[in-house]
Amino acid sequence: MKNLTTLDKIAYSFLIIIFGLGIYFANTDLTYFDEVYTVEDGFVENGSAIFLFISSMLLLYRFFKLYKYKKTLWKVGILAMSVLFFFGAGEEISWGQRIFDVQSSEYFLQNNAQGETNLHNMVVDGKKVNKIIFSQLLTVVLVLYLIVTPFLYRKFEWVKNLANIFAVPIVKWHYTIAFLVGTALLVFISSNRKWEIYELSFSVIFLLIFMSPLNKGIYTKQ
Repeated sequence: MKNLTTLDKIAYSFLIIIFGLGIYFANTDLTYFDEVYTVEDGFVENGSAIFLFISSMLLLYRFFKLYKYKKTLWKVGILAMSVLFFFGAGEEISWGQRIFDVQSSEYFLQNNAQGETNLHNMVVDGKKVNKIIFSQLLTVVLVLYLIVTPFLYRKFEWVKNLANIFAVPIVKWHYTIAFLVGTALLVFISSNRKWEIYELSFSVIFLLIFMSPLNKGIYTKQ
């Protein structure tokens, strides 16, 4: 615990409460879990969007703050991550469609599993993009990033240099453990809506990683 920042402790406490309540409701009142706790545009889903957006803005702030001190590849790396997390935040709330009461176009009504204006619920040849890209591919990416990359970063100098050049934040092991624990806890939730909680934990932990990576020097003027 001594290696945890105050923000880490607050965030982990928050996630313990979120998972704890989720497991409780899923096993005592599944209807409440599905229709209130993890409902579309509810606290959990909007929380994910908010944390993803904060990560995007944090990266964008660092991009402009350090612009004149950094090389092109660093700028490309951090700007690409900022755009990626902004995209994730937008997708999470269907780009504000329900917030601003915007009707989906005919294309999305016909090709989106939920009739919403987003890409992750699109259906192509009878298969949901969410399952192919945002689940299977994302799983591979997370394993590589959270487990393989930190190990290689500590072992090989060329990996360390490459990560630093592209402004890729390297996770501290307790962030990896937090992800694994969160993944394991999903076993205790039978509802398919459990992925909303997982997405919230994803957004919170990634914000922590951006706030305090192992290679925090990538966010300095050097």
